[in-house]
Amino acid sequence: MMKAHSIVKLNMPRIRKLSDAAVSALEKTAEAVHMEVEQAQVMPFDTGNLQGESTFVDCSSSAQGKASIVSFTPYARRLYYHPEFNFKTDENPNAKGHWYEDWEEGGEHQDSAPNAFKKFYQQEAGL
Repeated sequence: MMKAHSIVKLNMPRIRKLSDAAVSALEKTAEAVHMEVEQAQVMPFDTGNLQGESTFVDCSSSAQGKASIVSFTPYARRLYYHPEFNFKTDENPNAKGHWYEDWEEGGEHQDSAPNAFKKFYQQEAGL
């Protein structure tokens, strides 16, 4: 009986570069979705605080594969989960509760994040 013998050499610098590219692409994707949501004018707008400085991208866990868009106001949760309120204003004519639903599965922009990640990953990894 013949034995097969194989040697596998891993290109660790390239693997590290691909891993770093994934982290960077994730962070850029989160920023891109954040910008899309703002430009779509779907967030409730009174003074602009919720949409402006109180909503940001948290990349503190991006090395573990997680980036979040965080709205840091005491009223953000109440507004998000009460779509029965009338949020439409001249500043944000598309404002509504559940303002991220268009970017979730089944939403109009559901492919936005995966497509952005693919583009950013290819750029970062040099593919």
